[in-house]
Amino acid sequence: MKAVRVRNLSFSYNGVDILRDVSFEVEEGEFIAVLGPNGAGKSTLLKCISGIVECNGVEIFEKPRQSYSREELARLIAYVPQKSIPSFMTVFDTVLLGRKPHMGLTPTENDLKTVRDVLEILGLKRFALKRTNQLSGGELQKVVIARALAQEPKILLMDEPTNNLDLKSQLEVMKIAERFADNGGTSIVVMHDVNLALRFAKRFIFMKEGKIKADGNFRIVKPDLFEEIYGVTVEIERVNGIPVVVPLETVRPDDV
Repeated sequence: MKAVRVRNLSFSYNGVDILRDVSFEVEEGEFIAVLGPNGAGKSTLLKCISGIVECNGVEIFEKPRQSYSREELARLIAYVPQKSIPSFMTVFDTVLLGRKPHMGLTPTENDLKTVRDVLEILGLKRFALKRTNQLSGGELQKVVIARALAQEPKILLMDEPTNNLDLKSQLEVMKIAERFADNGGTSIVVMHDVNLALRFAKRFIFMKEGKIKADGNFRIVKPDLFEEIYGVTVEIERVNGIPVVVPLETVRPDDV
């Protein structure tokens, strides 16, 4: 079944076109990285899929997104924003917020167990009673992802989740998205780090100026694509069969 279907999606803000006739489909179990320069429309695309931004042209499990109630949508889609603001809440209570679409006035034992299990899986158990404003950037990012996983969604959307994280934390975050897809969920991650995306994702959507310029697996990763999208010349090496992009120099605008 198609987890996400985007059909001829266009979106403007204050008279400026952000997305232009975007169309693609995502199967259950796929892990997709959305790549492209700043201003390409990547983050807006995630917000359109999640319902943060109202628009037409998005289907979730083959039904118009607008046909779902907010609670129903929250049971299907979890969204991890680009920036997370710490609070005075404990890590446990923050992750428990992810259970809100499932629970009544008070959490059940199943809700509490779900939170404990997620904290265990993400290595956050020792921080359970710590306030989120006492965490490092990497720890806070993992807490926000834990809250999303506590929703038990079928679709995980993450907007630049590895920004400002050290290498170990970047790998941990990407492994979470990979494992989510391996277990039958659908991961769609907006990224800037091309090589990190190539290491973990199985499909890549490259955007520029609100349009999809390329969509596919490793076969689309070619030097001319990076000249078109980023304005740089690159070489493509392979390490254990995975492409690695090596930038050489910036291409002059007249050469693109």
